Amino acid sequence: MKLSNQFFYTLREDAKDEETRSGNYLVRSGMIKKVGTGIYLFMPLGLKVLKKIETIIREEMNKAGAQEVLMPSLIPEDYYIQSGRKDVFGHDMFSLKDRYNRGYVLGPTHEELFVYAAKEMIHSYKDMPFNIYQIANKYRDEPRPRFGLIRTREFAMKDAYSFDVDEEGCEVSYQKMFQAYQNIFDRIGLNYKIVRAGTGAMGGSLSEEFQAVVEIGEDTLVLCPNCDYASNLEVSACIVDETESYEEEKELELVHTPNAGTIEEISEFLMEDKNRFVKTLIYKVDDKFYACLIPGDRDLNEDKLRQLLNGKEAVLADIEEVERITKAKVGFAGPIDLSIPIIMDHHVQMMKNFIVGANKTDYHYKNVNLKDFKVKKIGDIINVQEGDLCPKCGAKLTFKKGIECGNTFKLGTKYSESLGLNYLDKENKLRPVVMGCYGIGLARIMTSVAEQNADDMGIAWPAQIAPFEVALVLINEKDEVQKAVADKLYQTIQSMGFDVVYDDRKERPGVKFKDMELIGVPVQITVGKRAVEGIVEIKRRGKEKEEISLDLLNEKIVELLNC
Repeated sequence: MKLSNQFFYTLREDAKDEETRSGNYLVRSGMIKKVGTGIYLFMPLGLKVLKKIETIIREEMNKAGAQEVLMPSLIPEDYYIQSGRKDVFGHDMFSLKDRYNRGYVLGPTHEELFVYAAKEMIHSYKDMPFNIYQIANKYRDEPRPRFGLIRTREFAMKDAYSFDVDEEGCEVSYQKMFQAYQNIFDRIGLNYKIVRAGTGAMGGSLSEEFQAVVEIGEDTLVLCPNCDYASNLEVSACIVDETESYEEEKELELVHTPNAGTIEEISEFLMEDKNRFVKTLIYKVDDKFYACLIPGDRDLNEDKLRQLLNGKEAVLADIEEVERITKAKVGFAGPIDLSIPIIMDHHVQMMKNFIVGANKTDYHYKNVNLKDFKVKKIGDIINVQEGDLCPKCGAKLTFKKGIECGNTFKLGTKYSESLGLNYLDKENKLRPVVMGCYGIGLARIMTSVAEQNADDMGIAWPAQIAPFEVALVLINEKDEVQKAVADKLYQTIQSMGFDVVYDDRKERPGVKFKDMELIGVPVQITVGKRAVEGIVEIKRRGKEKEEISLDLLNEKIVELLNC
């Protein structure tokens, strides 16, 4: 592409409303533009990057045997009511009415319609397995869109669904997609980790995430430096050091703790370490209240609590509810003589002579032990901390931040049962289809790669998804020799099959060089004064230039693109 007379621009000043370096560079390089909160348009260069990512995804999906379809974005809400997910998505789903007052939604995900499509094909066990996918936009009314393209209200996603007769078949389909995902992210050049995760609103028995490792990531990745253990914080097991305590149990003591309602305040007041305290948090799981006991220096994990109690939703009780249950101000809740069931983290099981609230304003109990209250259920309900022991090998865990760019789910029969997707088996019995689900966020990949490869000059895109592979910069468009050499080179590089941008604008050389660095073209060729001698300059982005004869240029381009 020749830049003269093309839709191309860059910005010299930083974008004021972008929180991340990648978002700033994507805007400054003229690739994207915010048009509303969580809503972006893709300019020509940004769309080129997105389309190259899409091409890699499509090639690997097709290679794995999946077939492409396209679902509508506007969907009758009845499909989501029938599956039970309209209430699950709640306000995150864009809803609207047509002129006849019929309800519709803008699709947040498309499980329901993929099941509807599969019904046309599936009647017998002989009709499976198969996998269908689409690359299309999704819509979610995010309460806090942020980080540029990371969390938006409209986004492009590749979602695929496998259909099998049983769990064994689903495992085969799952592994095919899992390998396809590794191929996709490897080809794109993303630095990623694969971690176990919660199934969330999708449901199912297994979820694994492909997380781009970046400091701006919203997710915390729990990793073991000694083995292959990798998990999202939300589901990472927090194991107990079962070293037996030989501390003697002391006599229970009620102490006056005026105006000390937080762990920090009571710790300072009693001059005791935080690890001597047990927090009592009042939670509402579905329609029932529970008192949750966790170590004073830990955070409760709501997903773990919900799963332990087989609940659908776990939310912290509000102030009025806490005070009604405990008969005390917030900050003084404790397990002794409490009227609601007690759920205890298994770390507390190993503690002795700890401190809890007394369910009496301005009072706490010291020297509390397990004999002083009754527990309904014990389990792992806290977040793992950095330095905790690996559940697999016992080494100390480390944390990294990540952006979820892809996920794979074993859905099982959740959607086939709720939506009536069944087949006749070999014994002529009706059985539900076993499904798998596989999603990839295209714009998230684009932002993650940009974030991982940003430097002081712009974005150093991997060649396979860069807006162009080669930049050809003409120093003096008025010099006939330079222009003739550059024009011929442009044709030659194109004939080699490379995606080349020819900067023939009437701009100063410094402007051209900065623009090519900003948009991140991997290989840059400069045609200047020595063109008359058959010499040009070539470099890999961010590296030093070198002069080279035109006779050797083609070979050098291939070498630099492969390095």
